[in-house]
Amino acid sequence: MNATDRTPADLLRSALAADPGRPLVTFYDDATGERVELSVATFANWVAKTANLLQGDLGAGPGDRVAVLLPAHWQTAVWLLACSSVGVVADVGGDPAVADVVVSGPDSLEAARACGGERVALALRPLGGRFPQTPAGFADYAVEVPSQGDRFVAFSPVDPEEPALVVGGVESTGVQVVERARADADAGARVLSGLPYDTWDGLSAGLYGPLASGGSVVLCRNLDQLSEESLAKRVESERVSVTRR
Repeated sequence: MNATDRTPADLLRSALAADPGRPLVTFYDDATGERVELSVATFANWVAKTANLLQGDLGAGPGDRVAVLLPAHWQTAVWLLACSSVGVVADVGGDPAVADVVVSGPDSLEAARACGGERVALALRPLGGRFPQTPAGFADYAVEVPSQGDRFVAFSPVDPEEPALVVGGVESTGVQVVERARADADAGARVLSGLPYDTWDGLSAGLYGPLASGGSVVLCRNLDQLSEESLAKRVESERVSVTRR
């Protein structure tokens, strides 16, 4: 990765320039049997579309706060990098009542209604599917994002010294996120993570560390539903070098 990268969005741009075709996020949901693999290029395209939605349609900009009420999921990873691209604060598990935008999964819609700003709902269905019926008071991410542009340009420069991420009540700037991720990461590792995204350890193992080190992540939701034998087979088939659970 480029030593001058100072935000998570910078890390993604460097990864895209270095090797756009390599796998970056491989996602499993062991409750549904879903498996999705995203290359750096595909992941970056989702990030660009989501950043355009966030900046353009939702009107978010530097200093605004996005409450991220989502589990460890490939679409959550996309939203975290989109927030970094725009320069808004991604508040993981944050209070929607004090947020400018809330992004909610199907299990947190009631809490998300406390947000007086824009509300986006993610069905978290296989293949990024939409809700059968859009929840009242929300925009359906799967409906809104496909038409967004494939390239993103921020309206305002992103200051890497400004707050970028809140998790577990701890606020970090973009620079601090990158520095912590680099300190945690195993260079070039393929990490299997079953950790939730509501702690730094989960975010580092499941996204930021592999991104900062030129590695990749096998992100597993509901890993507790997988037997030890099946887990061992996954570790072998996915060529995992580091496991975090």
